[in-house]
Amino acid sequence: MRHTQLLAYRFREVMLTGQWVANTNIKNQLDMLSWNDATTKVGDLNTIATLTFHLHYYIAGVLKVLQGGPLEIKDAYSFHFAPVASQQNWESRVARVWFDVELFANLVEQMPETTLSGPITDVKYGDYQRNLDGMIEHCYYHLGQIVLIKKLIRIA
Repeated sequence: MRHTQLLAYRFREVMLTGQWVANTNIKNQLDMLSWNDATTKVGDLNTIATLTFHLHYYIAGVLKVLQGGPLEIKDAYSFHFAPVASQQNWESRVARVWFDVELFANLVEQMPETTLSGPITDVKYGDYQRNLDGMIEHCYYHLGQIVLIKKLIRIA
């Protein structure tokens, strides 16, 4: 398996299909989740919806780069989203996440191996390898939060 294929596999694993590292994945955690639960605030924690769209903000931003566009995302905007207004709105927005996740993984899979050691738009942002590994790690970090928040919501 080429390294780019492995990275795409690991990204799909945390987002869509995996069970190995965390015994779950983000899609598994969001499937059948109501918009009420997704937007339920527990103390000063972020909501599941906020974490979902925060992850999508970065995925969509790097996806644009994988498609040949500029890197335009800014950390300062990574938690700014329109509120979820209904179950239909929640499902529609999550469906967009899954679409972008699969497109992201497909582009990583097709990437030439030599691209991994090259800068992702600018040397100051590191290379593709570091950024793709970081994306996977970031997703696992927030997966853990989502799992815990779901447990707190069920207790409350």
